[in-house]
Parts: sequence; C-alpha cells; structure tokens
Amino acid sequence: MTHPLSPRRKRWGLAALAAAALGAPLLATATGASPAVGAGPGDPSITLTAPDSVTAQNYGGGIYSDLGFRLEVREAALEIWTTRASDYESAPTAVAKLPNGDVTLPDQKRVGMLDNFMKITLVDRNDPDATPVTKRRGVCFGESSERIDPTADFRNSYPRTCWYNPYALGAVQGVPAGWASSIFGYETRLRVKPGEYDLTVAITKAYADALDLSAEERTATTVLTVVEGNDCRGCRDGHTNPRLQPNRHEPDPSGGIGAVEDLPEGTPLPDLRSLPAFGIQLNRKGTQLQFSANVWNNGNSPLVVDGFRRSGEDIMDAYQYFLDEDGNQIAYEQVGTMEWDPAPTHQHWHFTDFATYELLNADLTRAVRSGKEAFCLANTDAVDLTGEGAEWSAYEDDLGSVCGGYETRSIREVLSAGWGDTYAQFRAGQSFPVKNLADGIYYIRVLANPEDTLLEADTTNNEALRKVRLWTNKAGERRVRVAPVGLVDESQGIYYRR
Repeated sequence: MTHPLSPRRKRWGLAALAAAALGAPLLATATGASPAVGAGPGDPSITLTAPDSVTAQNYGGGIYSDLGFRLEVREAALEIWTTRASDYESAPTAVAKLPNGDVTLPDQKRVGMLDNFMKITLVDRNDPDATPVTKRRGVCFGESSERIDPTADFRNSYPRTCWYNPYALGAVQGVPAGWASSIFGYETRLRVKPGEYDLTVAITKAYADALDLSAEERTATTVLTVVEGNDCRGCRDGHTNPRLQPNRHEPDPSGGIGAVEDLPEGTPLPDLRSLPAFGIQLNRKGTQLQFSANVWNNGNSPLVVDGFRRSGEDIMDAYQYFLDEDGNQIAYEQVGTMEWDPAPTHQHWHFTDFATYELLNADLTRAVRSGKEAFCLANTDAVDLTGEGAEWSAYEDDLGSVCGGYETRSIREVLSAGWGDTYAQFRAGQSFPVKNLADGIYYIRVLANPEDTLLEADTTNNEALRKVRLWTNKAGERRVRVAPVGLVDESQGIYYRR
C-alpha cells in the first residue's frame, strides 16, 4: 500500500524548491505513446515516453537537458522505498509498494537513486556505421515532474529529489497517479558533439521484469539534434517558495515546560542521533585529521528552534517548540543561545550545544576536542524517509536564508524528521590537531545534544564512534587508515554537502 500522509506531514512538510526552468533550450514535438498495462488490476500503468524529436544546445562538449523523456504513471502511484540495516552489514534493498503488494526491485549499491535503471543508446544518423555509444545510469523520480491528468492529485507529495549520504538508512521516491516524472531529473549531461542522433532510452530488463513492463512500454526513442550553444549555460529563472518564519516576538522564558515529562502524553518529539564520521583524511602536512559529520532526527516531529537577538549583541536567545500531531504549537522551552560565526566558511548564526566532536584514545578517553561547538540546523541529507513522521517534502534551503545574515534579528532553524545535517571537512572546526599525537588507534566521536540542552525522545542513542589508525611511513609522512563500517562504500556519490 502507499505510504499514508499524516496530517502532520501535510502541514509541516517544508516547501521544496520550485522546478527550475532548463538552462538549455529544448524544442519538442508531441509523442504518440499509449498507456501501458500494469502488473495487475489496481497497480500503476507505467509508460516511458519521449518526444518525436528534440533540439538541445552544446556547451563545452556536452548537453544539459532532460530531453523530454518521461515516466508516465496512471491508475495508481508508483512508490519505491530503499532501505538498509542499521549495522550496514547488508546491501540496500529496494521495494515498489504497489496496491497489490510489494514488488522487490534489483539489488542496490546505495540508499537514494535507483542504480542502473536505464540504458542510453546514441547512434549518429550521419554515420550509421559508427559504433553506438551506450551508457547506463540511475534514476531519481520526482526531481522534475508534472501532472498529466487534470483529475489527479493537485500536488506531488513525494520527495522532490534523491539526497545522498553514504550512511543513509531509508529513502522514498515516487510518482503519483496521473503524473509524469523526468527520468533525467532537472537535467542530464551527455558528451555529444553537434549533429543529429537517434537517442534510445530503455528501462533495464531487471526493473522492467519486476514492474511487468513490455518492450514497448519500457523503451522510448527520439531524434536528437545538437546545436552549438551560447555562453549562457546554466542561466535559469526560478524562485524559492516561502519557508517557515520565526515568531516576531520572543516568548516569556518563564513559560517553558522544563522537561519532556511535562508535555501531554503522546506528544511527537524529535530524536537526535549521530552517523559515523566520514570523509576522513589528513591535511597535506599530516597535522590535522579532517572529517565530515552528520547529526540527524529519527523522531516523529521536527526539531524547531527559534532565535531572538539580544539588543546590541551578536547573541540570540534560543527556544525549542513542541507541536501536536496536527503541527500546532503546544509548548516551548528556552534551550540556550545562538551566536554569530564570522569564519569565512560559515558567516551565519549557529545554535550552541547541538553536537560535539572528540578524538578519543584507544581506551575511549579524550585525546583532543574539536573547536567546533555551534551549528546552523538545516536539512542537508535525507537519512531515513521510511520512519514514522518523516518529512518527504523537506529540503535544503540556501544557508544564507536558513542560517541568517549578520543583520538578522530573529531566525528559525529546523531539522525535519528523517533528515540530517552534514558538516563537511572543509568547514572551520571540522578537524583535530594530531601533530603531537602518537601513532596508534583512535576513535572519532560524534555526540548529539551533548549537554542535554534540547528536549528529545531518547538521549541514549546520540553517540557514534569511528575507528581510525594514525601511523608514520618510512619517509616520515603521517598517514591515516579508517576502519570500514559494514558494507558502506563512501566513494559512491557526492556527500560533501556543506
């Protein structure tokens, strides 16, 4: 069955970025594709379609366009969940949740995009004897979608893109009934010279068999004309939907609840957890151990924190808000402060006491503590969208608006349920000084809510440890070896978000 949208998800899903207009002009004629037959009565009918012809511009050796290819879905929604075990010892699995029952999809290498979903074949019409160019690519449904049936749901409730983190546990993507989704997202890059080509895209056999698609239903072809482009690759018109705004006036500090136990029974709560540190490396001199870290919300409510600036100071008083199942505020509590961070890689407002980073000795005593002590809360990575209350429509706002500028007087920072906040190793404070540390075994400790300042459902699951070994080679160069975490391959995808 499809995942029901709770009233809280409908009310509290942060508005996603509006689909941006394509940077490369695309001219297409209508296609004559017919509806497909699904796997069974009540299941979605799925058809891959393409325009009869399409023109795209070449910029620097490639084209940037979604080329008009669409996966059209009718009768019922196509909803896909990708999950993996929290110990990371098994590969992710993907399941299509159809009205007549779950359908297992091909094995996956990561949680996010569907791997190896389509085969692309390009034949030069001016040189038909040339070897066709073939590529295989994954797909993310929902990055660019439109309603094709005026009686279908007015809004697409599914996530609008596929966020990737190597330690993500669950992802959801889908296409509502009566909608079509680009299989290339907002755009795809193909290295194609100016000319005329037969372009064929086919859903790979394993997925087609699982979804019971015929050869005609799974394949679409267009005549692609590539022309020289101008210098405006990436020029776009678009806008950002309004985000949740903070209250205008600071609440009375004495009106806070004080403790979770003072909330009405059953009140939804955030639950902060830490992912293992990743992207671990030494700087060129071997004196700094750099890392990326992610703290995420496994609860059934967003973590909502407002800040109110003190007169004449670079400090804000921070308040956490608590919501009922319909998203209505029922209580609040003062939870410390926010401070302005002037570092060149930050320059925005940070909430204090959100997390700490420590490098521990082999016996788990502290060796070094990172100077990073304050954070801007933002949804950068979808960690598990299959949990209760996970916000499918949350998104990463521009950090200049989420985290505020120097002139900001009040601000709201939100970490939605199912989402995490990654700080990459190039950010100030995302490293440990190791010049004076002996070679040996150490652990990078990421600890959420270290002072129990924030009120959450569970404070016993806030820690993550990642084992590393520092050593020196014969040339006197410092090196680091990082212990694996289950089957996770950190080399897949881009995960340096911030």
